[in-house]
Amino acid sequence: MPQIKEVVDPAAAPVDNAVVVRGVSKTYGDVEALKNLSLEFPRGQLTSLLGPSGCGKTTLLKIIAGLLDANSGEIEVNGKPVTGPGPDRAFVFQDFALLPWANVLNNVAFALELRGVGRSEREAIAEKYIAEVGLKGFEKKYPHQLSGGMRQRVGLARALSVDADVLLMDEPFSAVDEQTRRKFQEDLLNLVQNENKTFIFVTHSIEEAVYVSDQIAILLPRPSRVSEVIRPSGLRTKNVDNIRRDPEYLDIVDSIWASLRSYVE
Repeated sequence: MPQIKEVVDPAAAPVDNAVVVRGVSKTYGDVEALKNLSLEFPRGQLTSLLGPSGCGKTTLLKIIAGLLDANSGEIEVNGKPVTGPGPDRAFVFQDFALLPWANVLNNVAFALELRGVGRSEREAIAEKYIAEVGLKGFEKKYPHQLSGGMRQRVGLARALSVDADVLLMDEPFSAVDEQTRRKFQEDLLNLVQNENKTFIFVTHSIEEAVYVSDQIAILLPRPSRVSEVIRPSGLRTKNVDNIRRDPEYLDIVDSIWASLRSYVE
């Protein structure tokens, strides 16, 4: 089994981890998806899960969310074991998962309504995050009246509205065009900086992972385990417009591709 290789600044301060995965394994029938996988997710940072299709990225994300049970191992969020879904975690789905009969305001406020938050309070919170994701003025629109990118922004606003410590994002930008995707990536960097939450982000894109991440965990084909952890700390000090032109960005993209290319059919 490959050993985890970390690319990290040796002068960095000790890391406070919001999420810890220890020795997690998961099987579906006779298919072994995850095998003794361990990984730590620093608080207030964005970690991308990157690897070839079918390597267990979404499975790991759902186990952290409490939507799937592991066969063995343990997950801790803020030092407490995960036994199911909880208010400390929010999930942003790839397919938006919006209520088609509800307008933007009610979609964003829906999770707060389920938690018993009063109407005036939940609508005020929803309006705050609708504005934060760039949808102010669209509160009364319905999902069928929105573009794919706008629907994904609604899903993100809904996840932010519940004020969870950990946001779990399953390829949230895969269904939008390249221009919208780049704008989402810039917006995500601003959210990570301003919201002080821990983001766990699944992507198939090497370039996207390097652009948005404080930490990148590379997963090998199933049974999945972590082969490498990369922390491109130097890029986080760059202006968002300059990251893709930075030599460190280009070097990390090339290095990750060299690690993964043998697993691409």
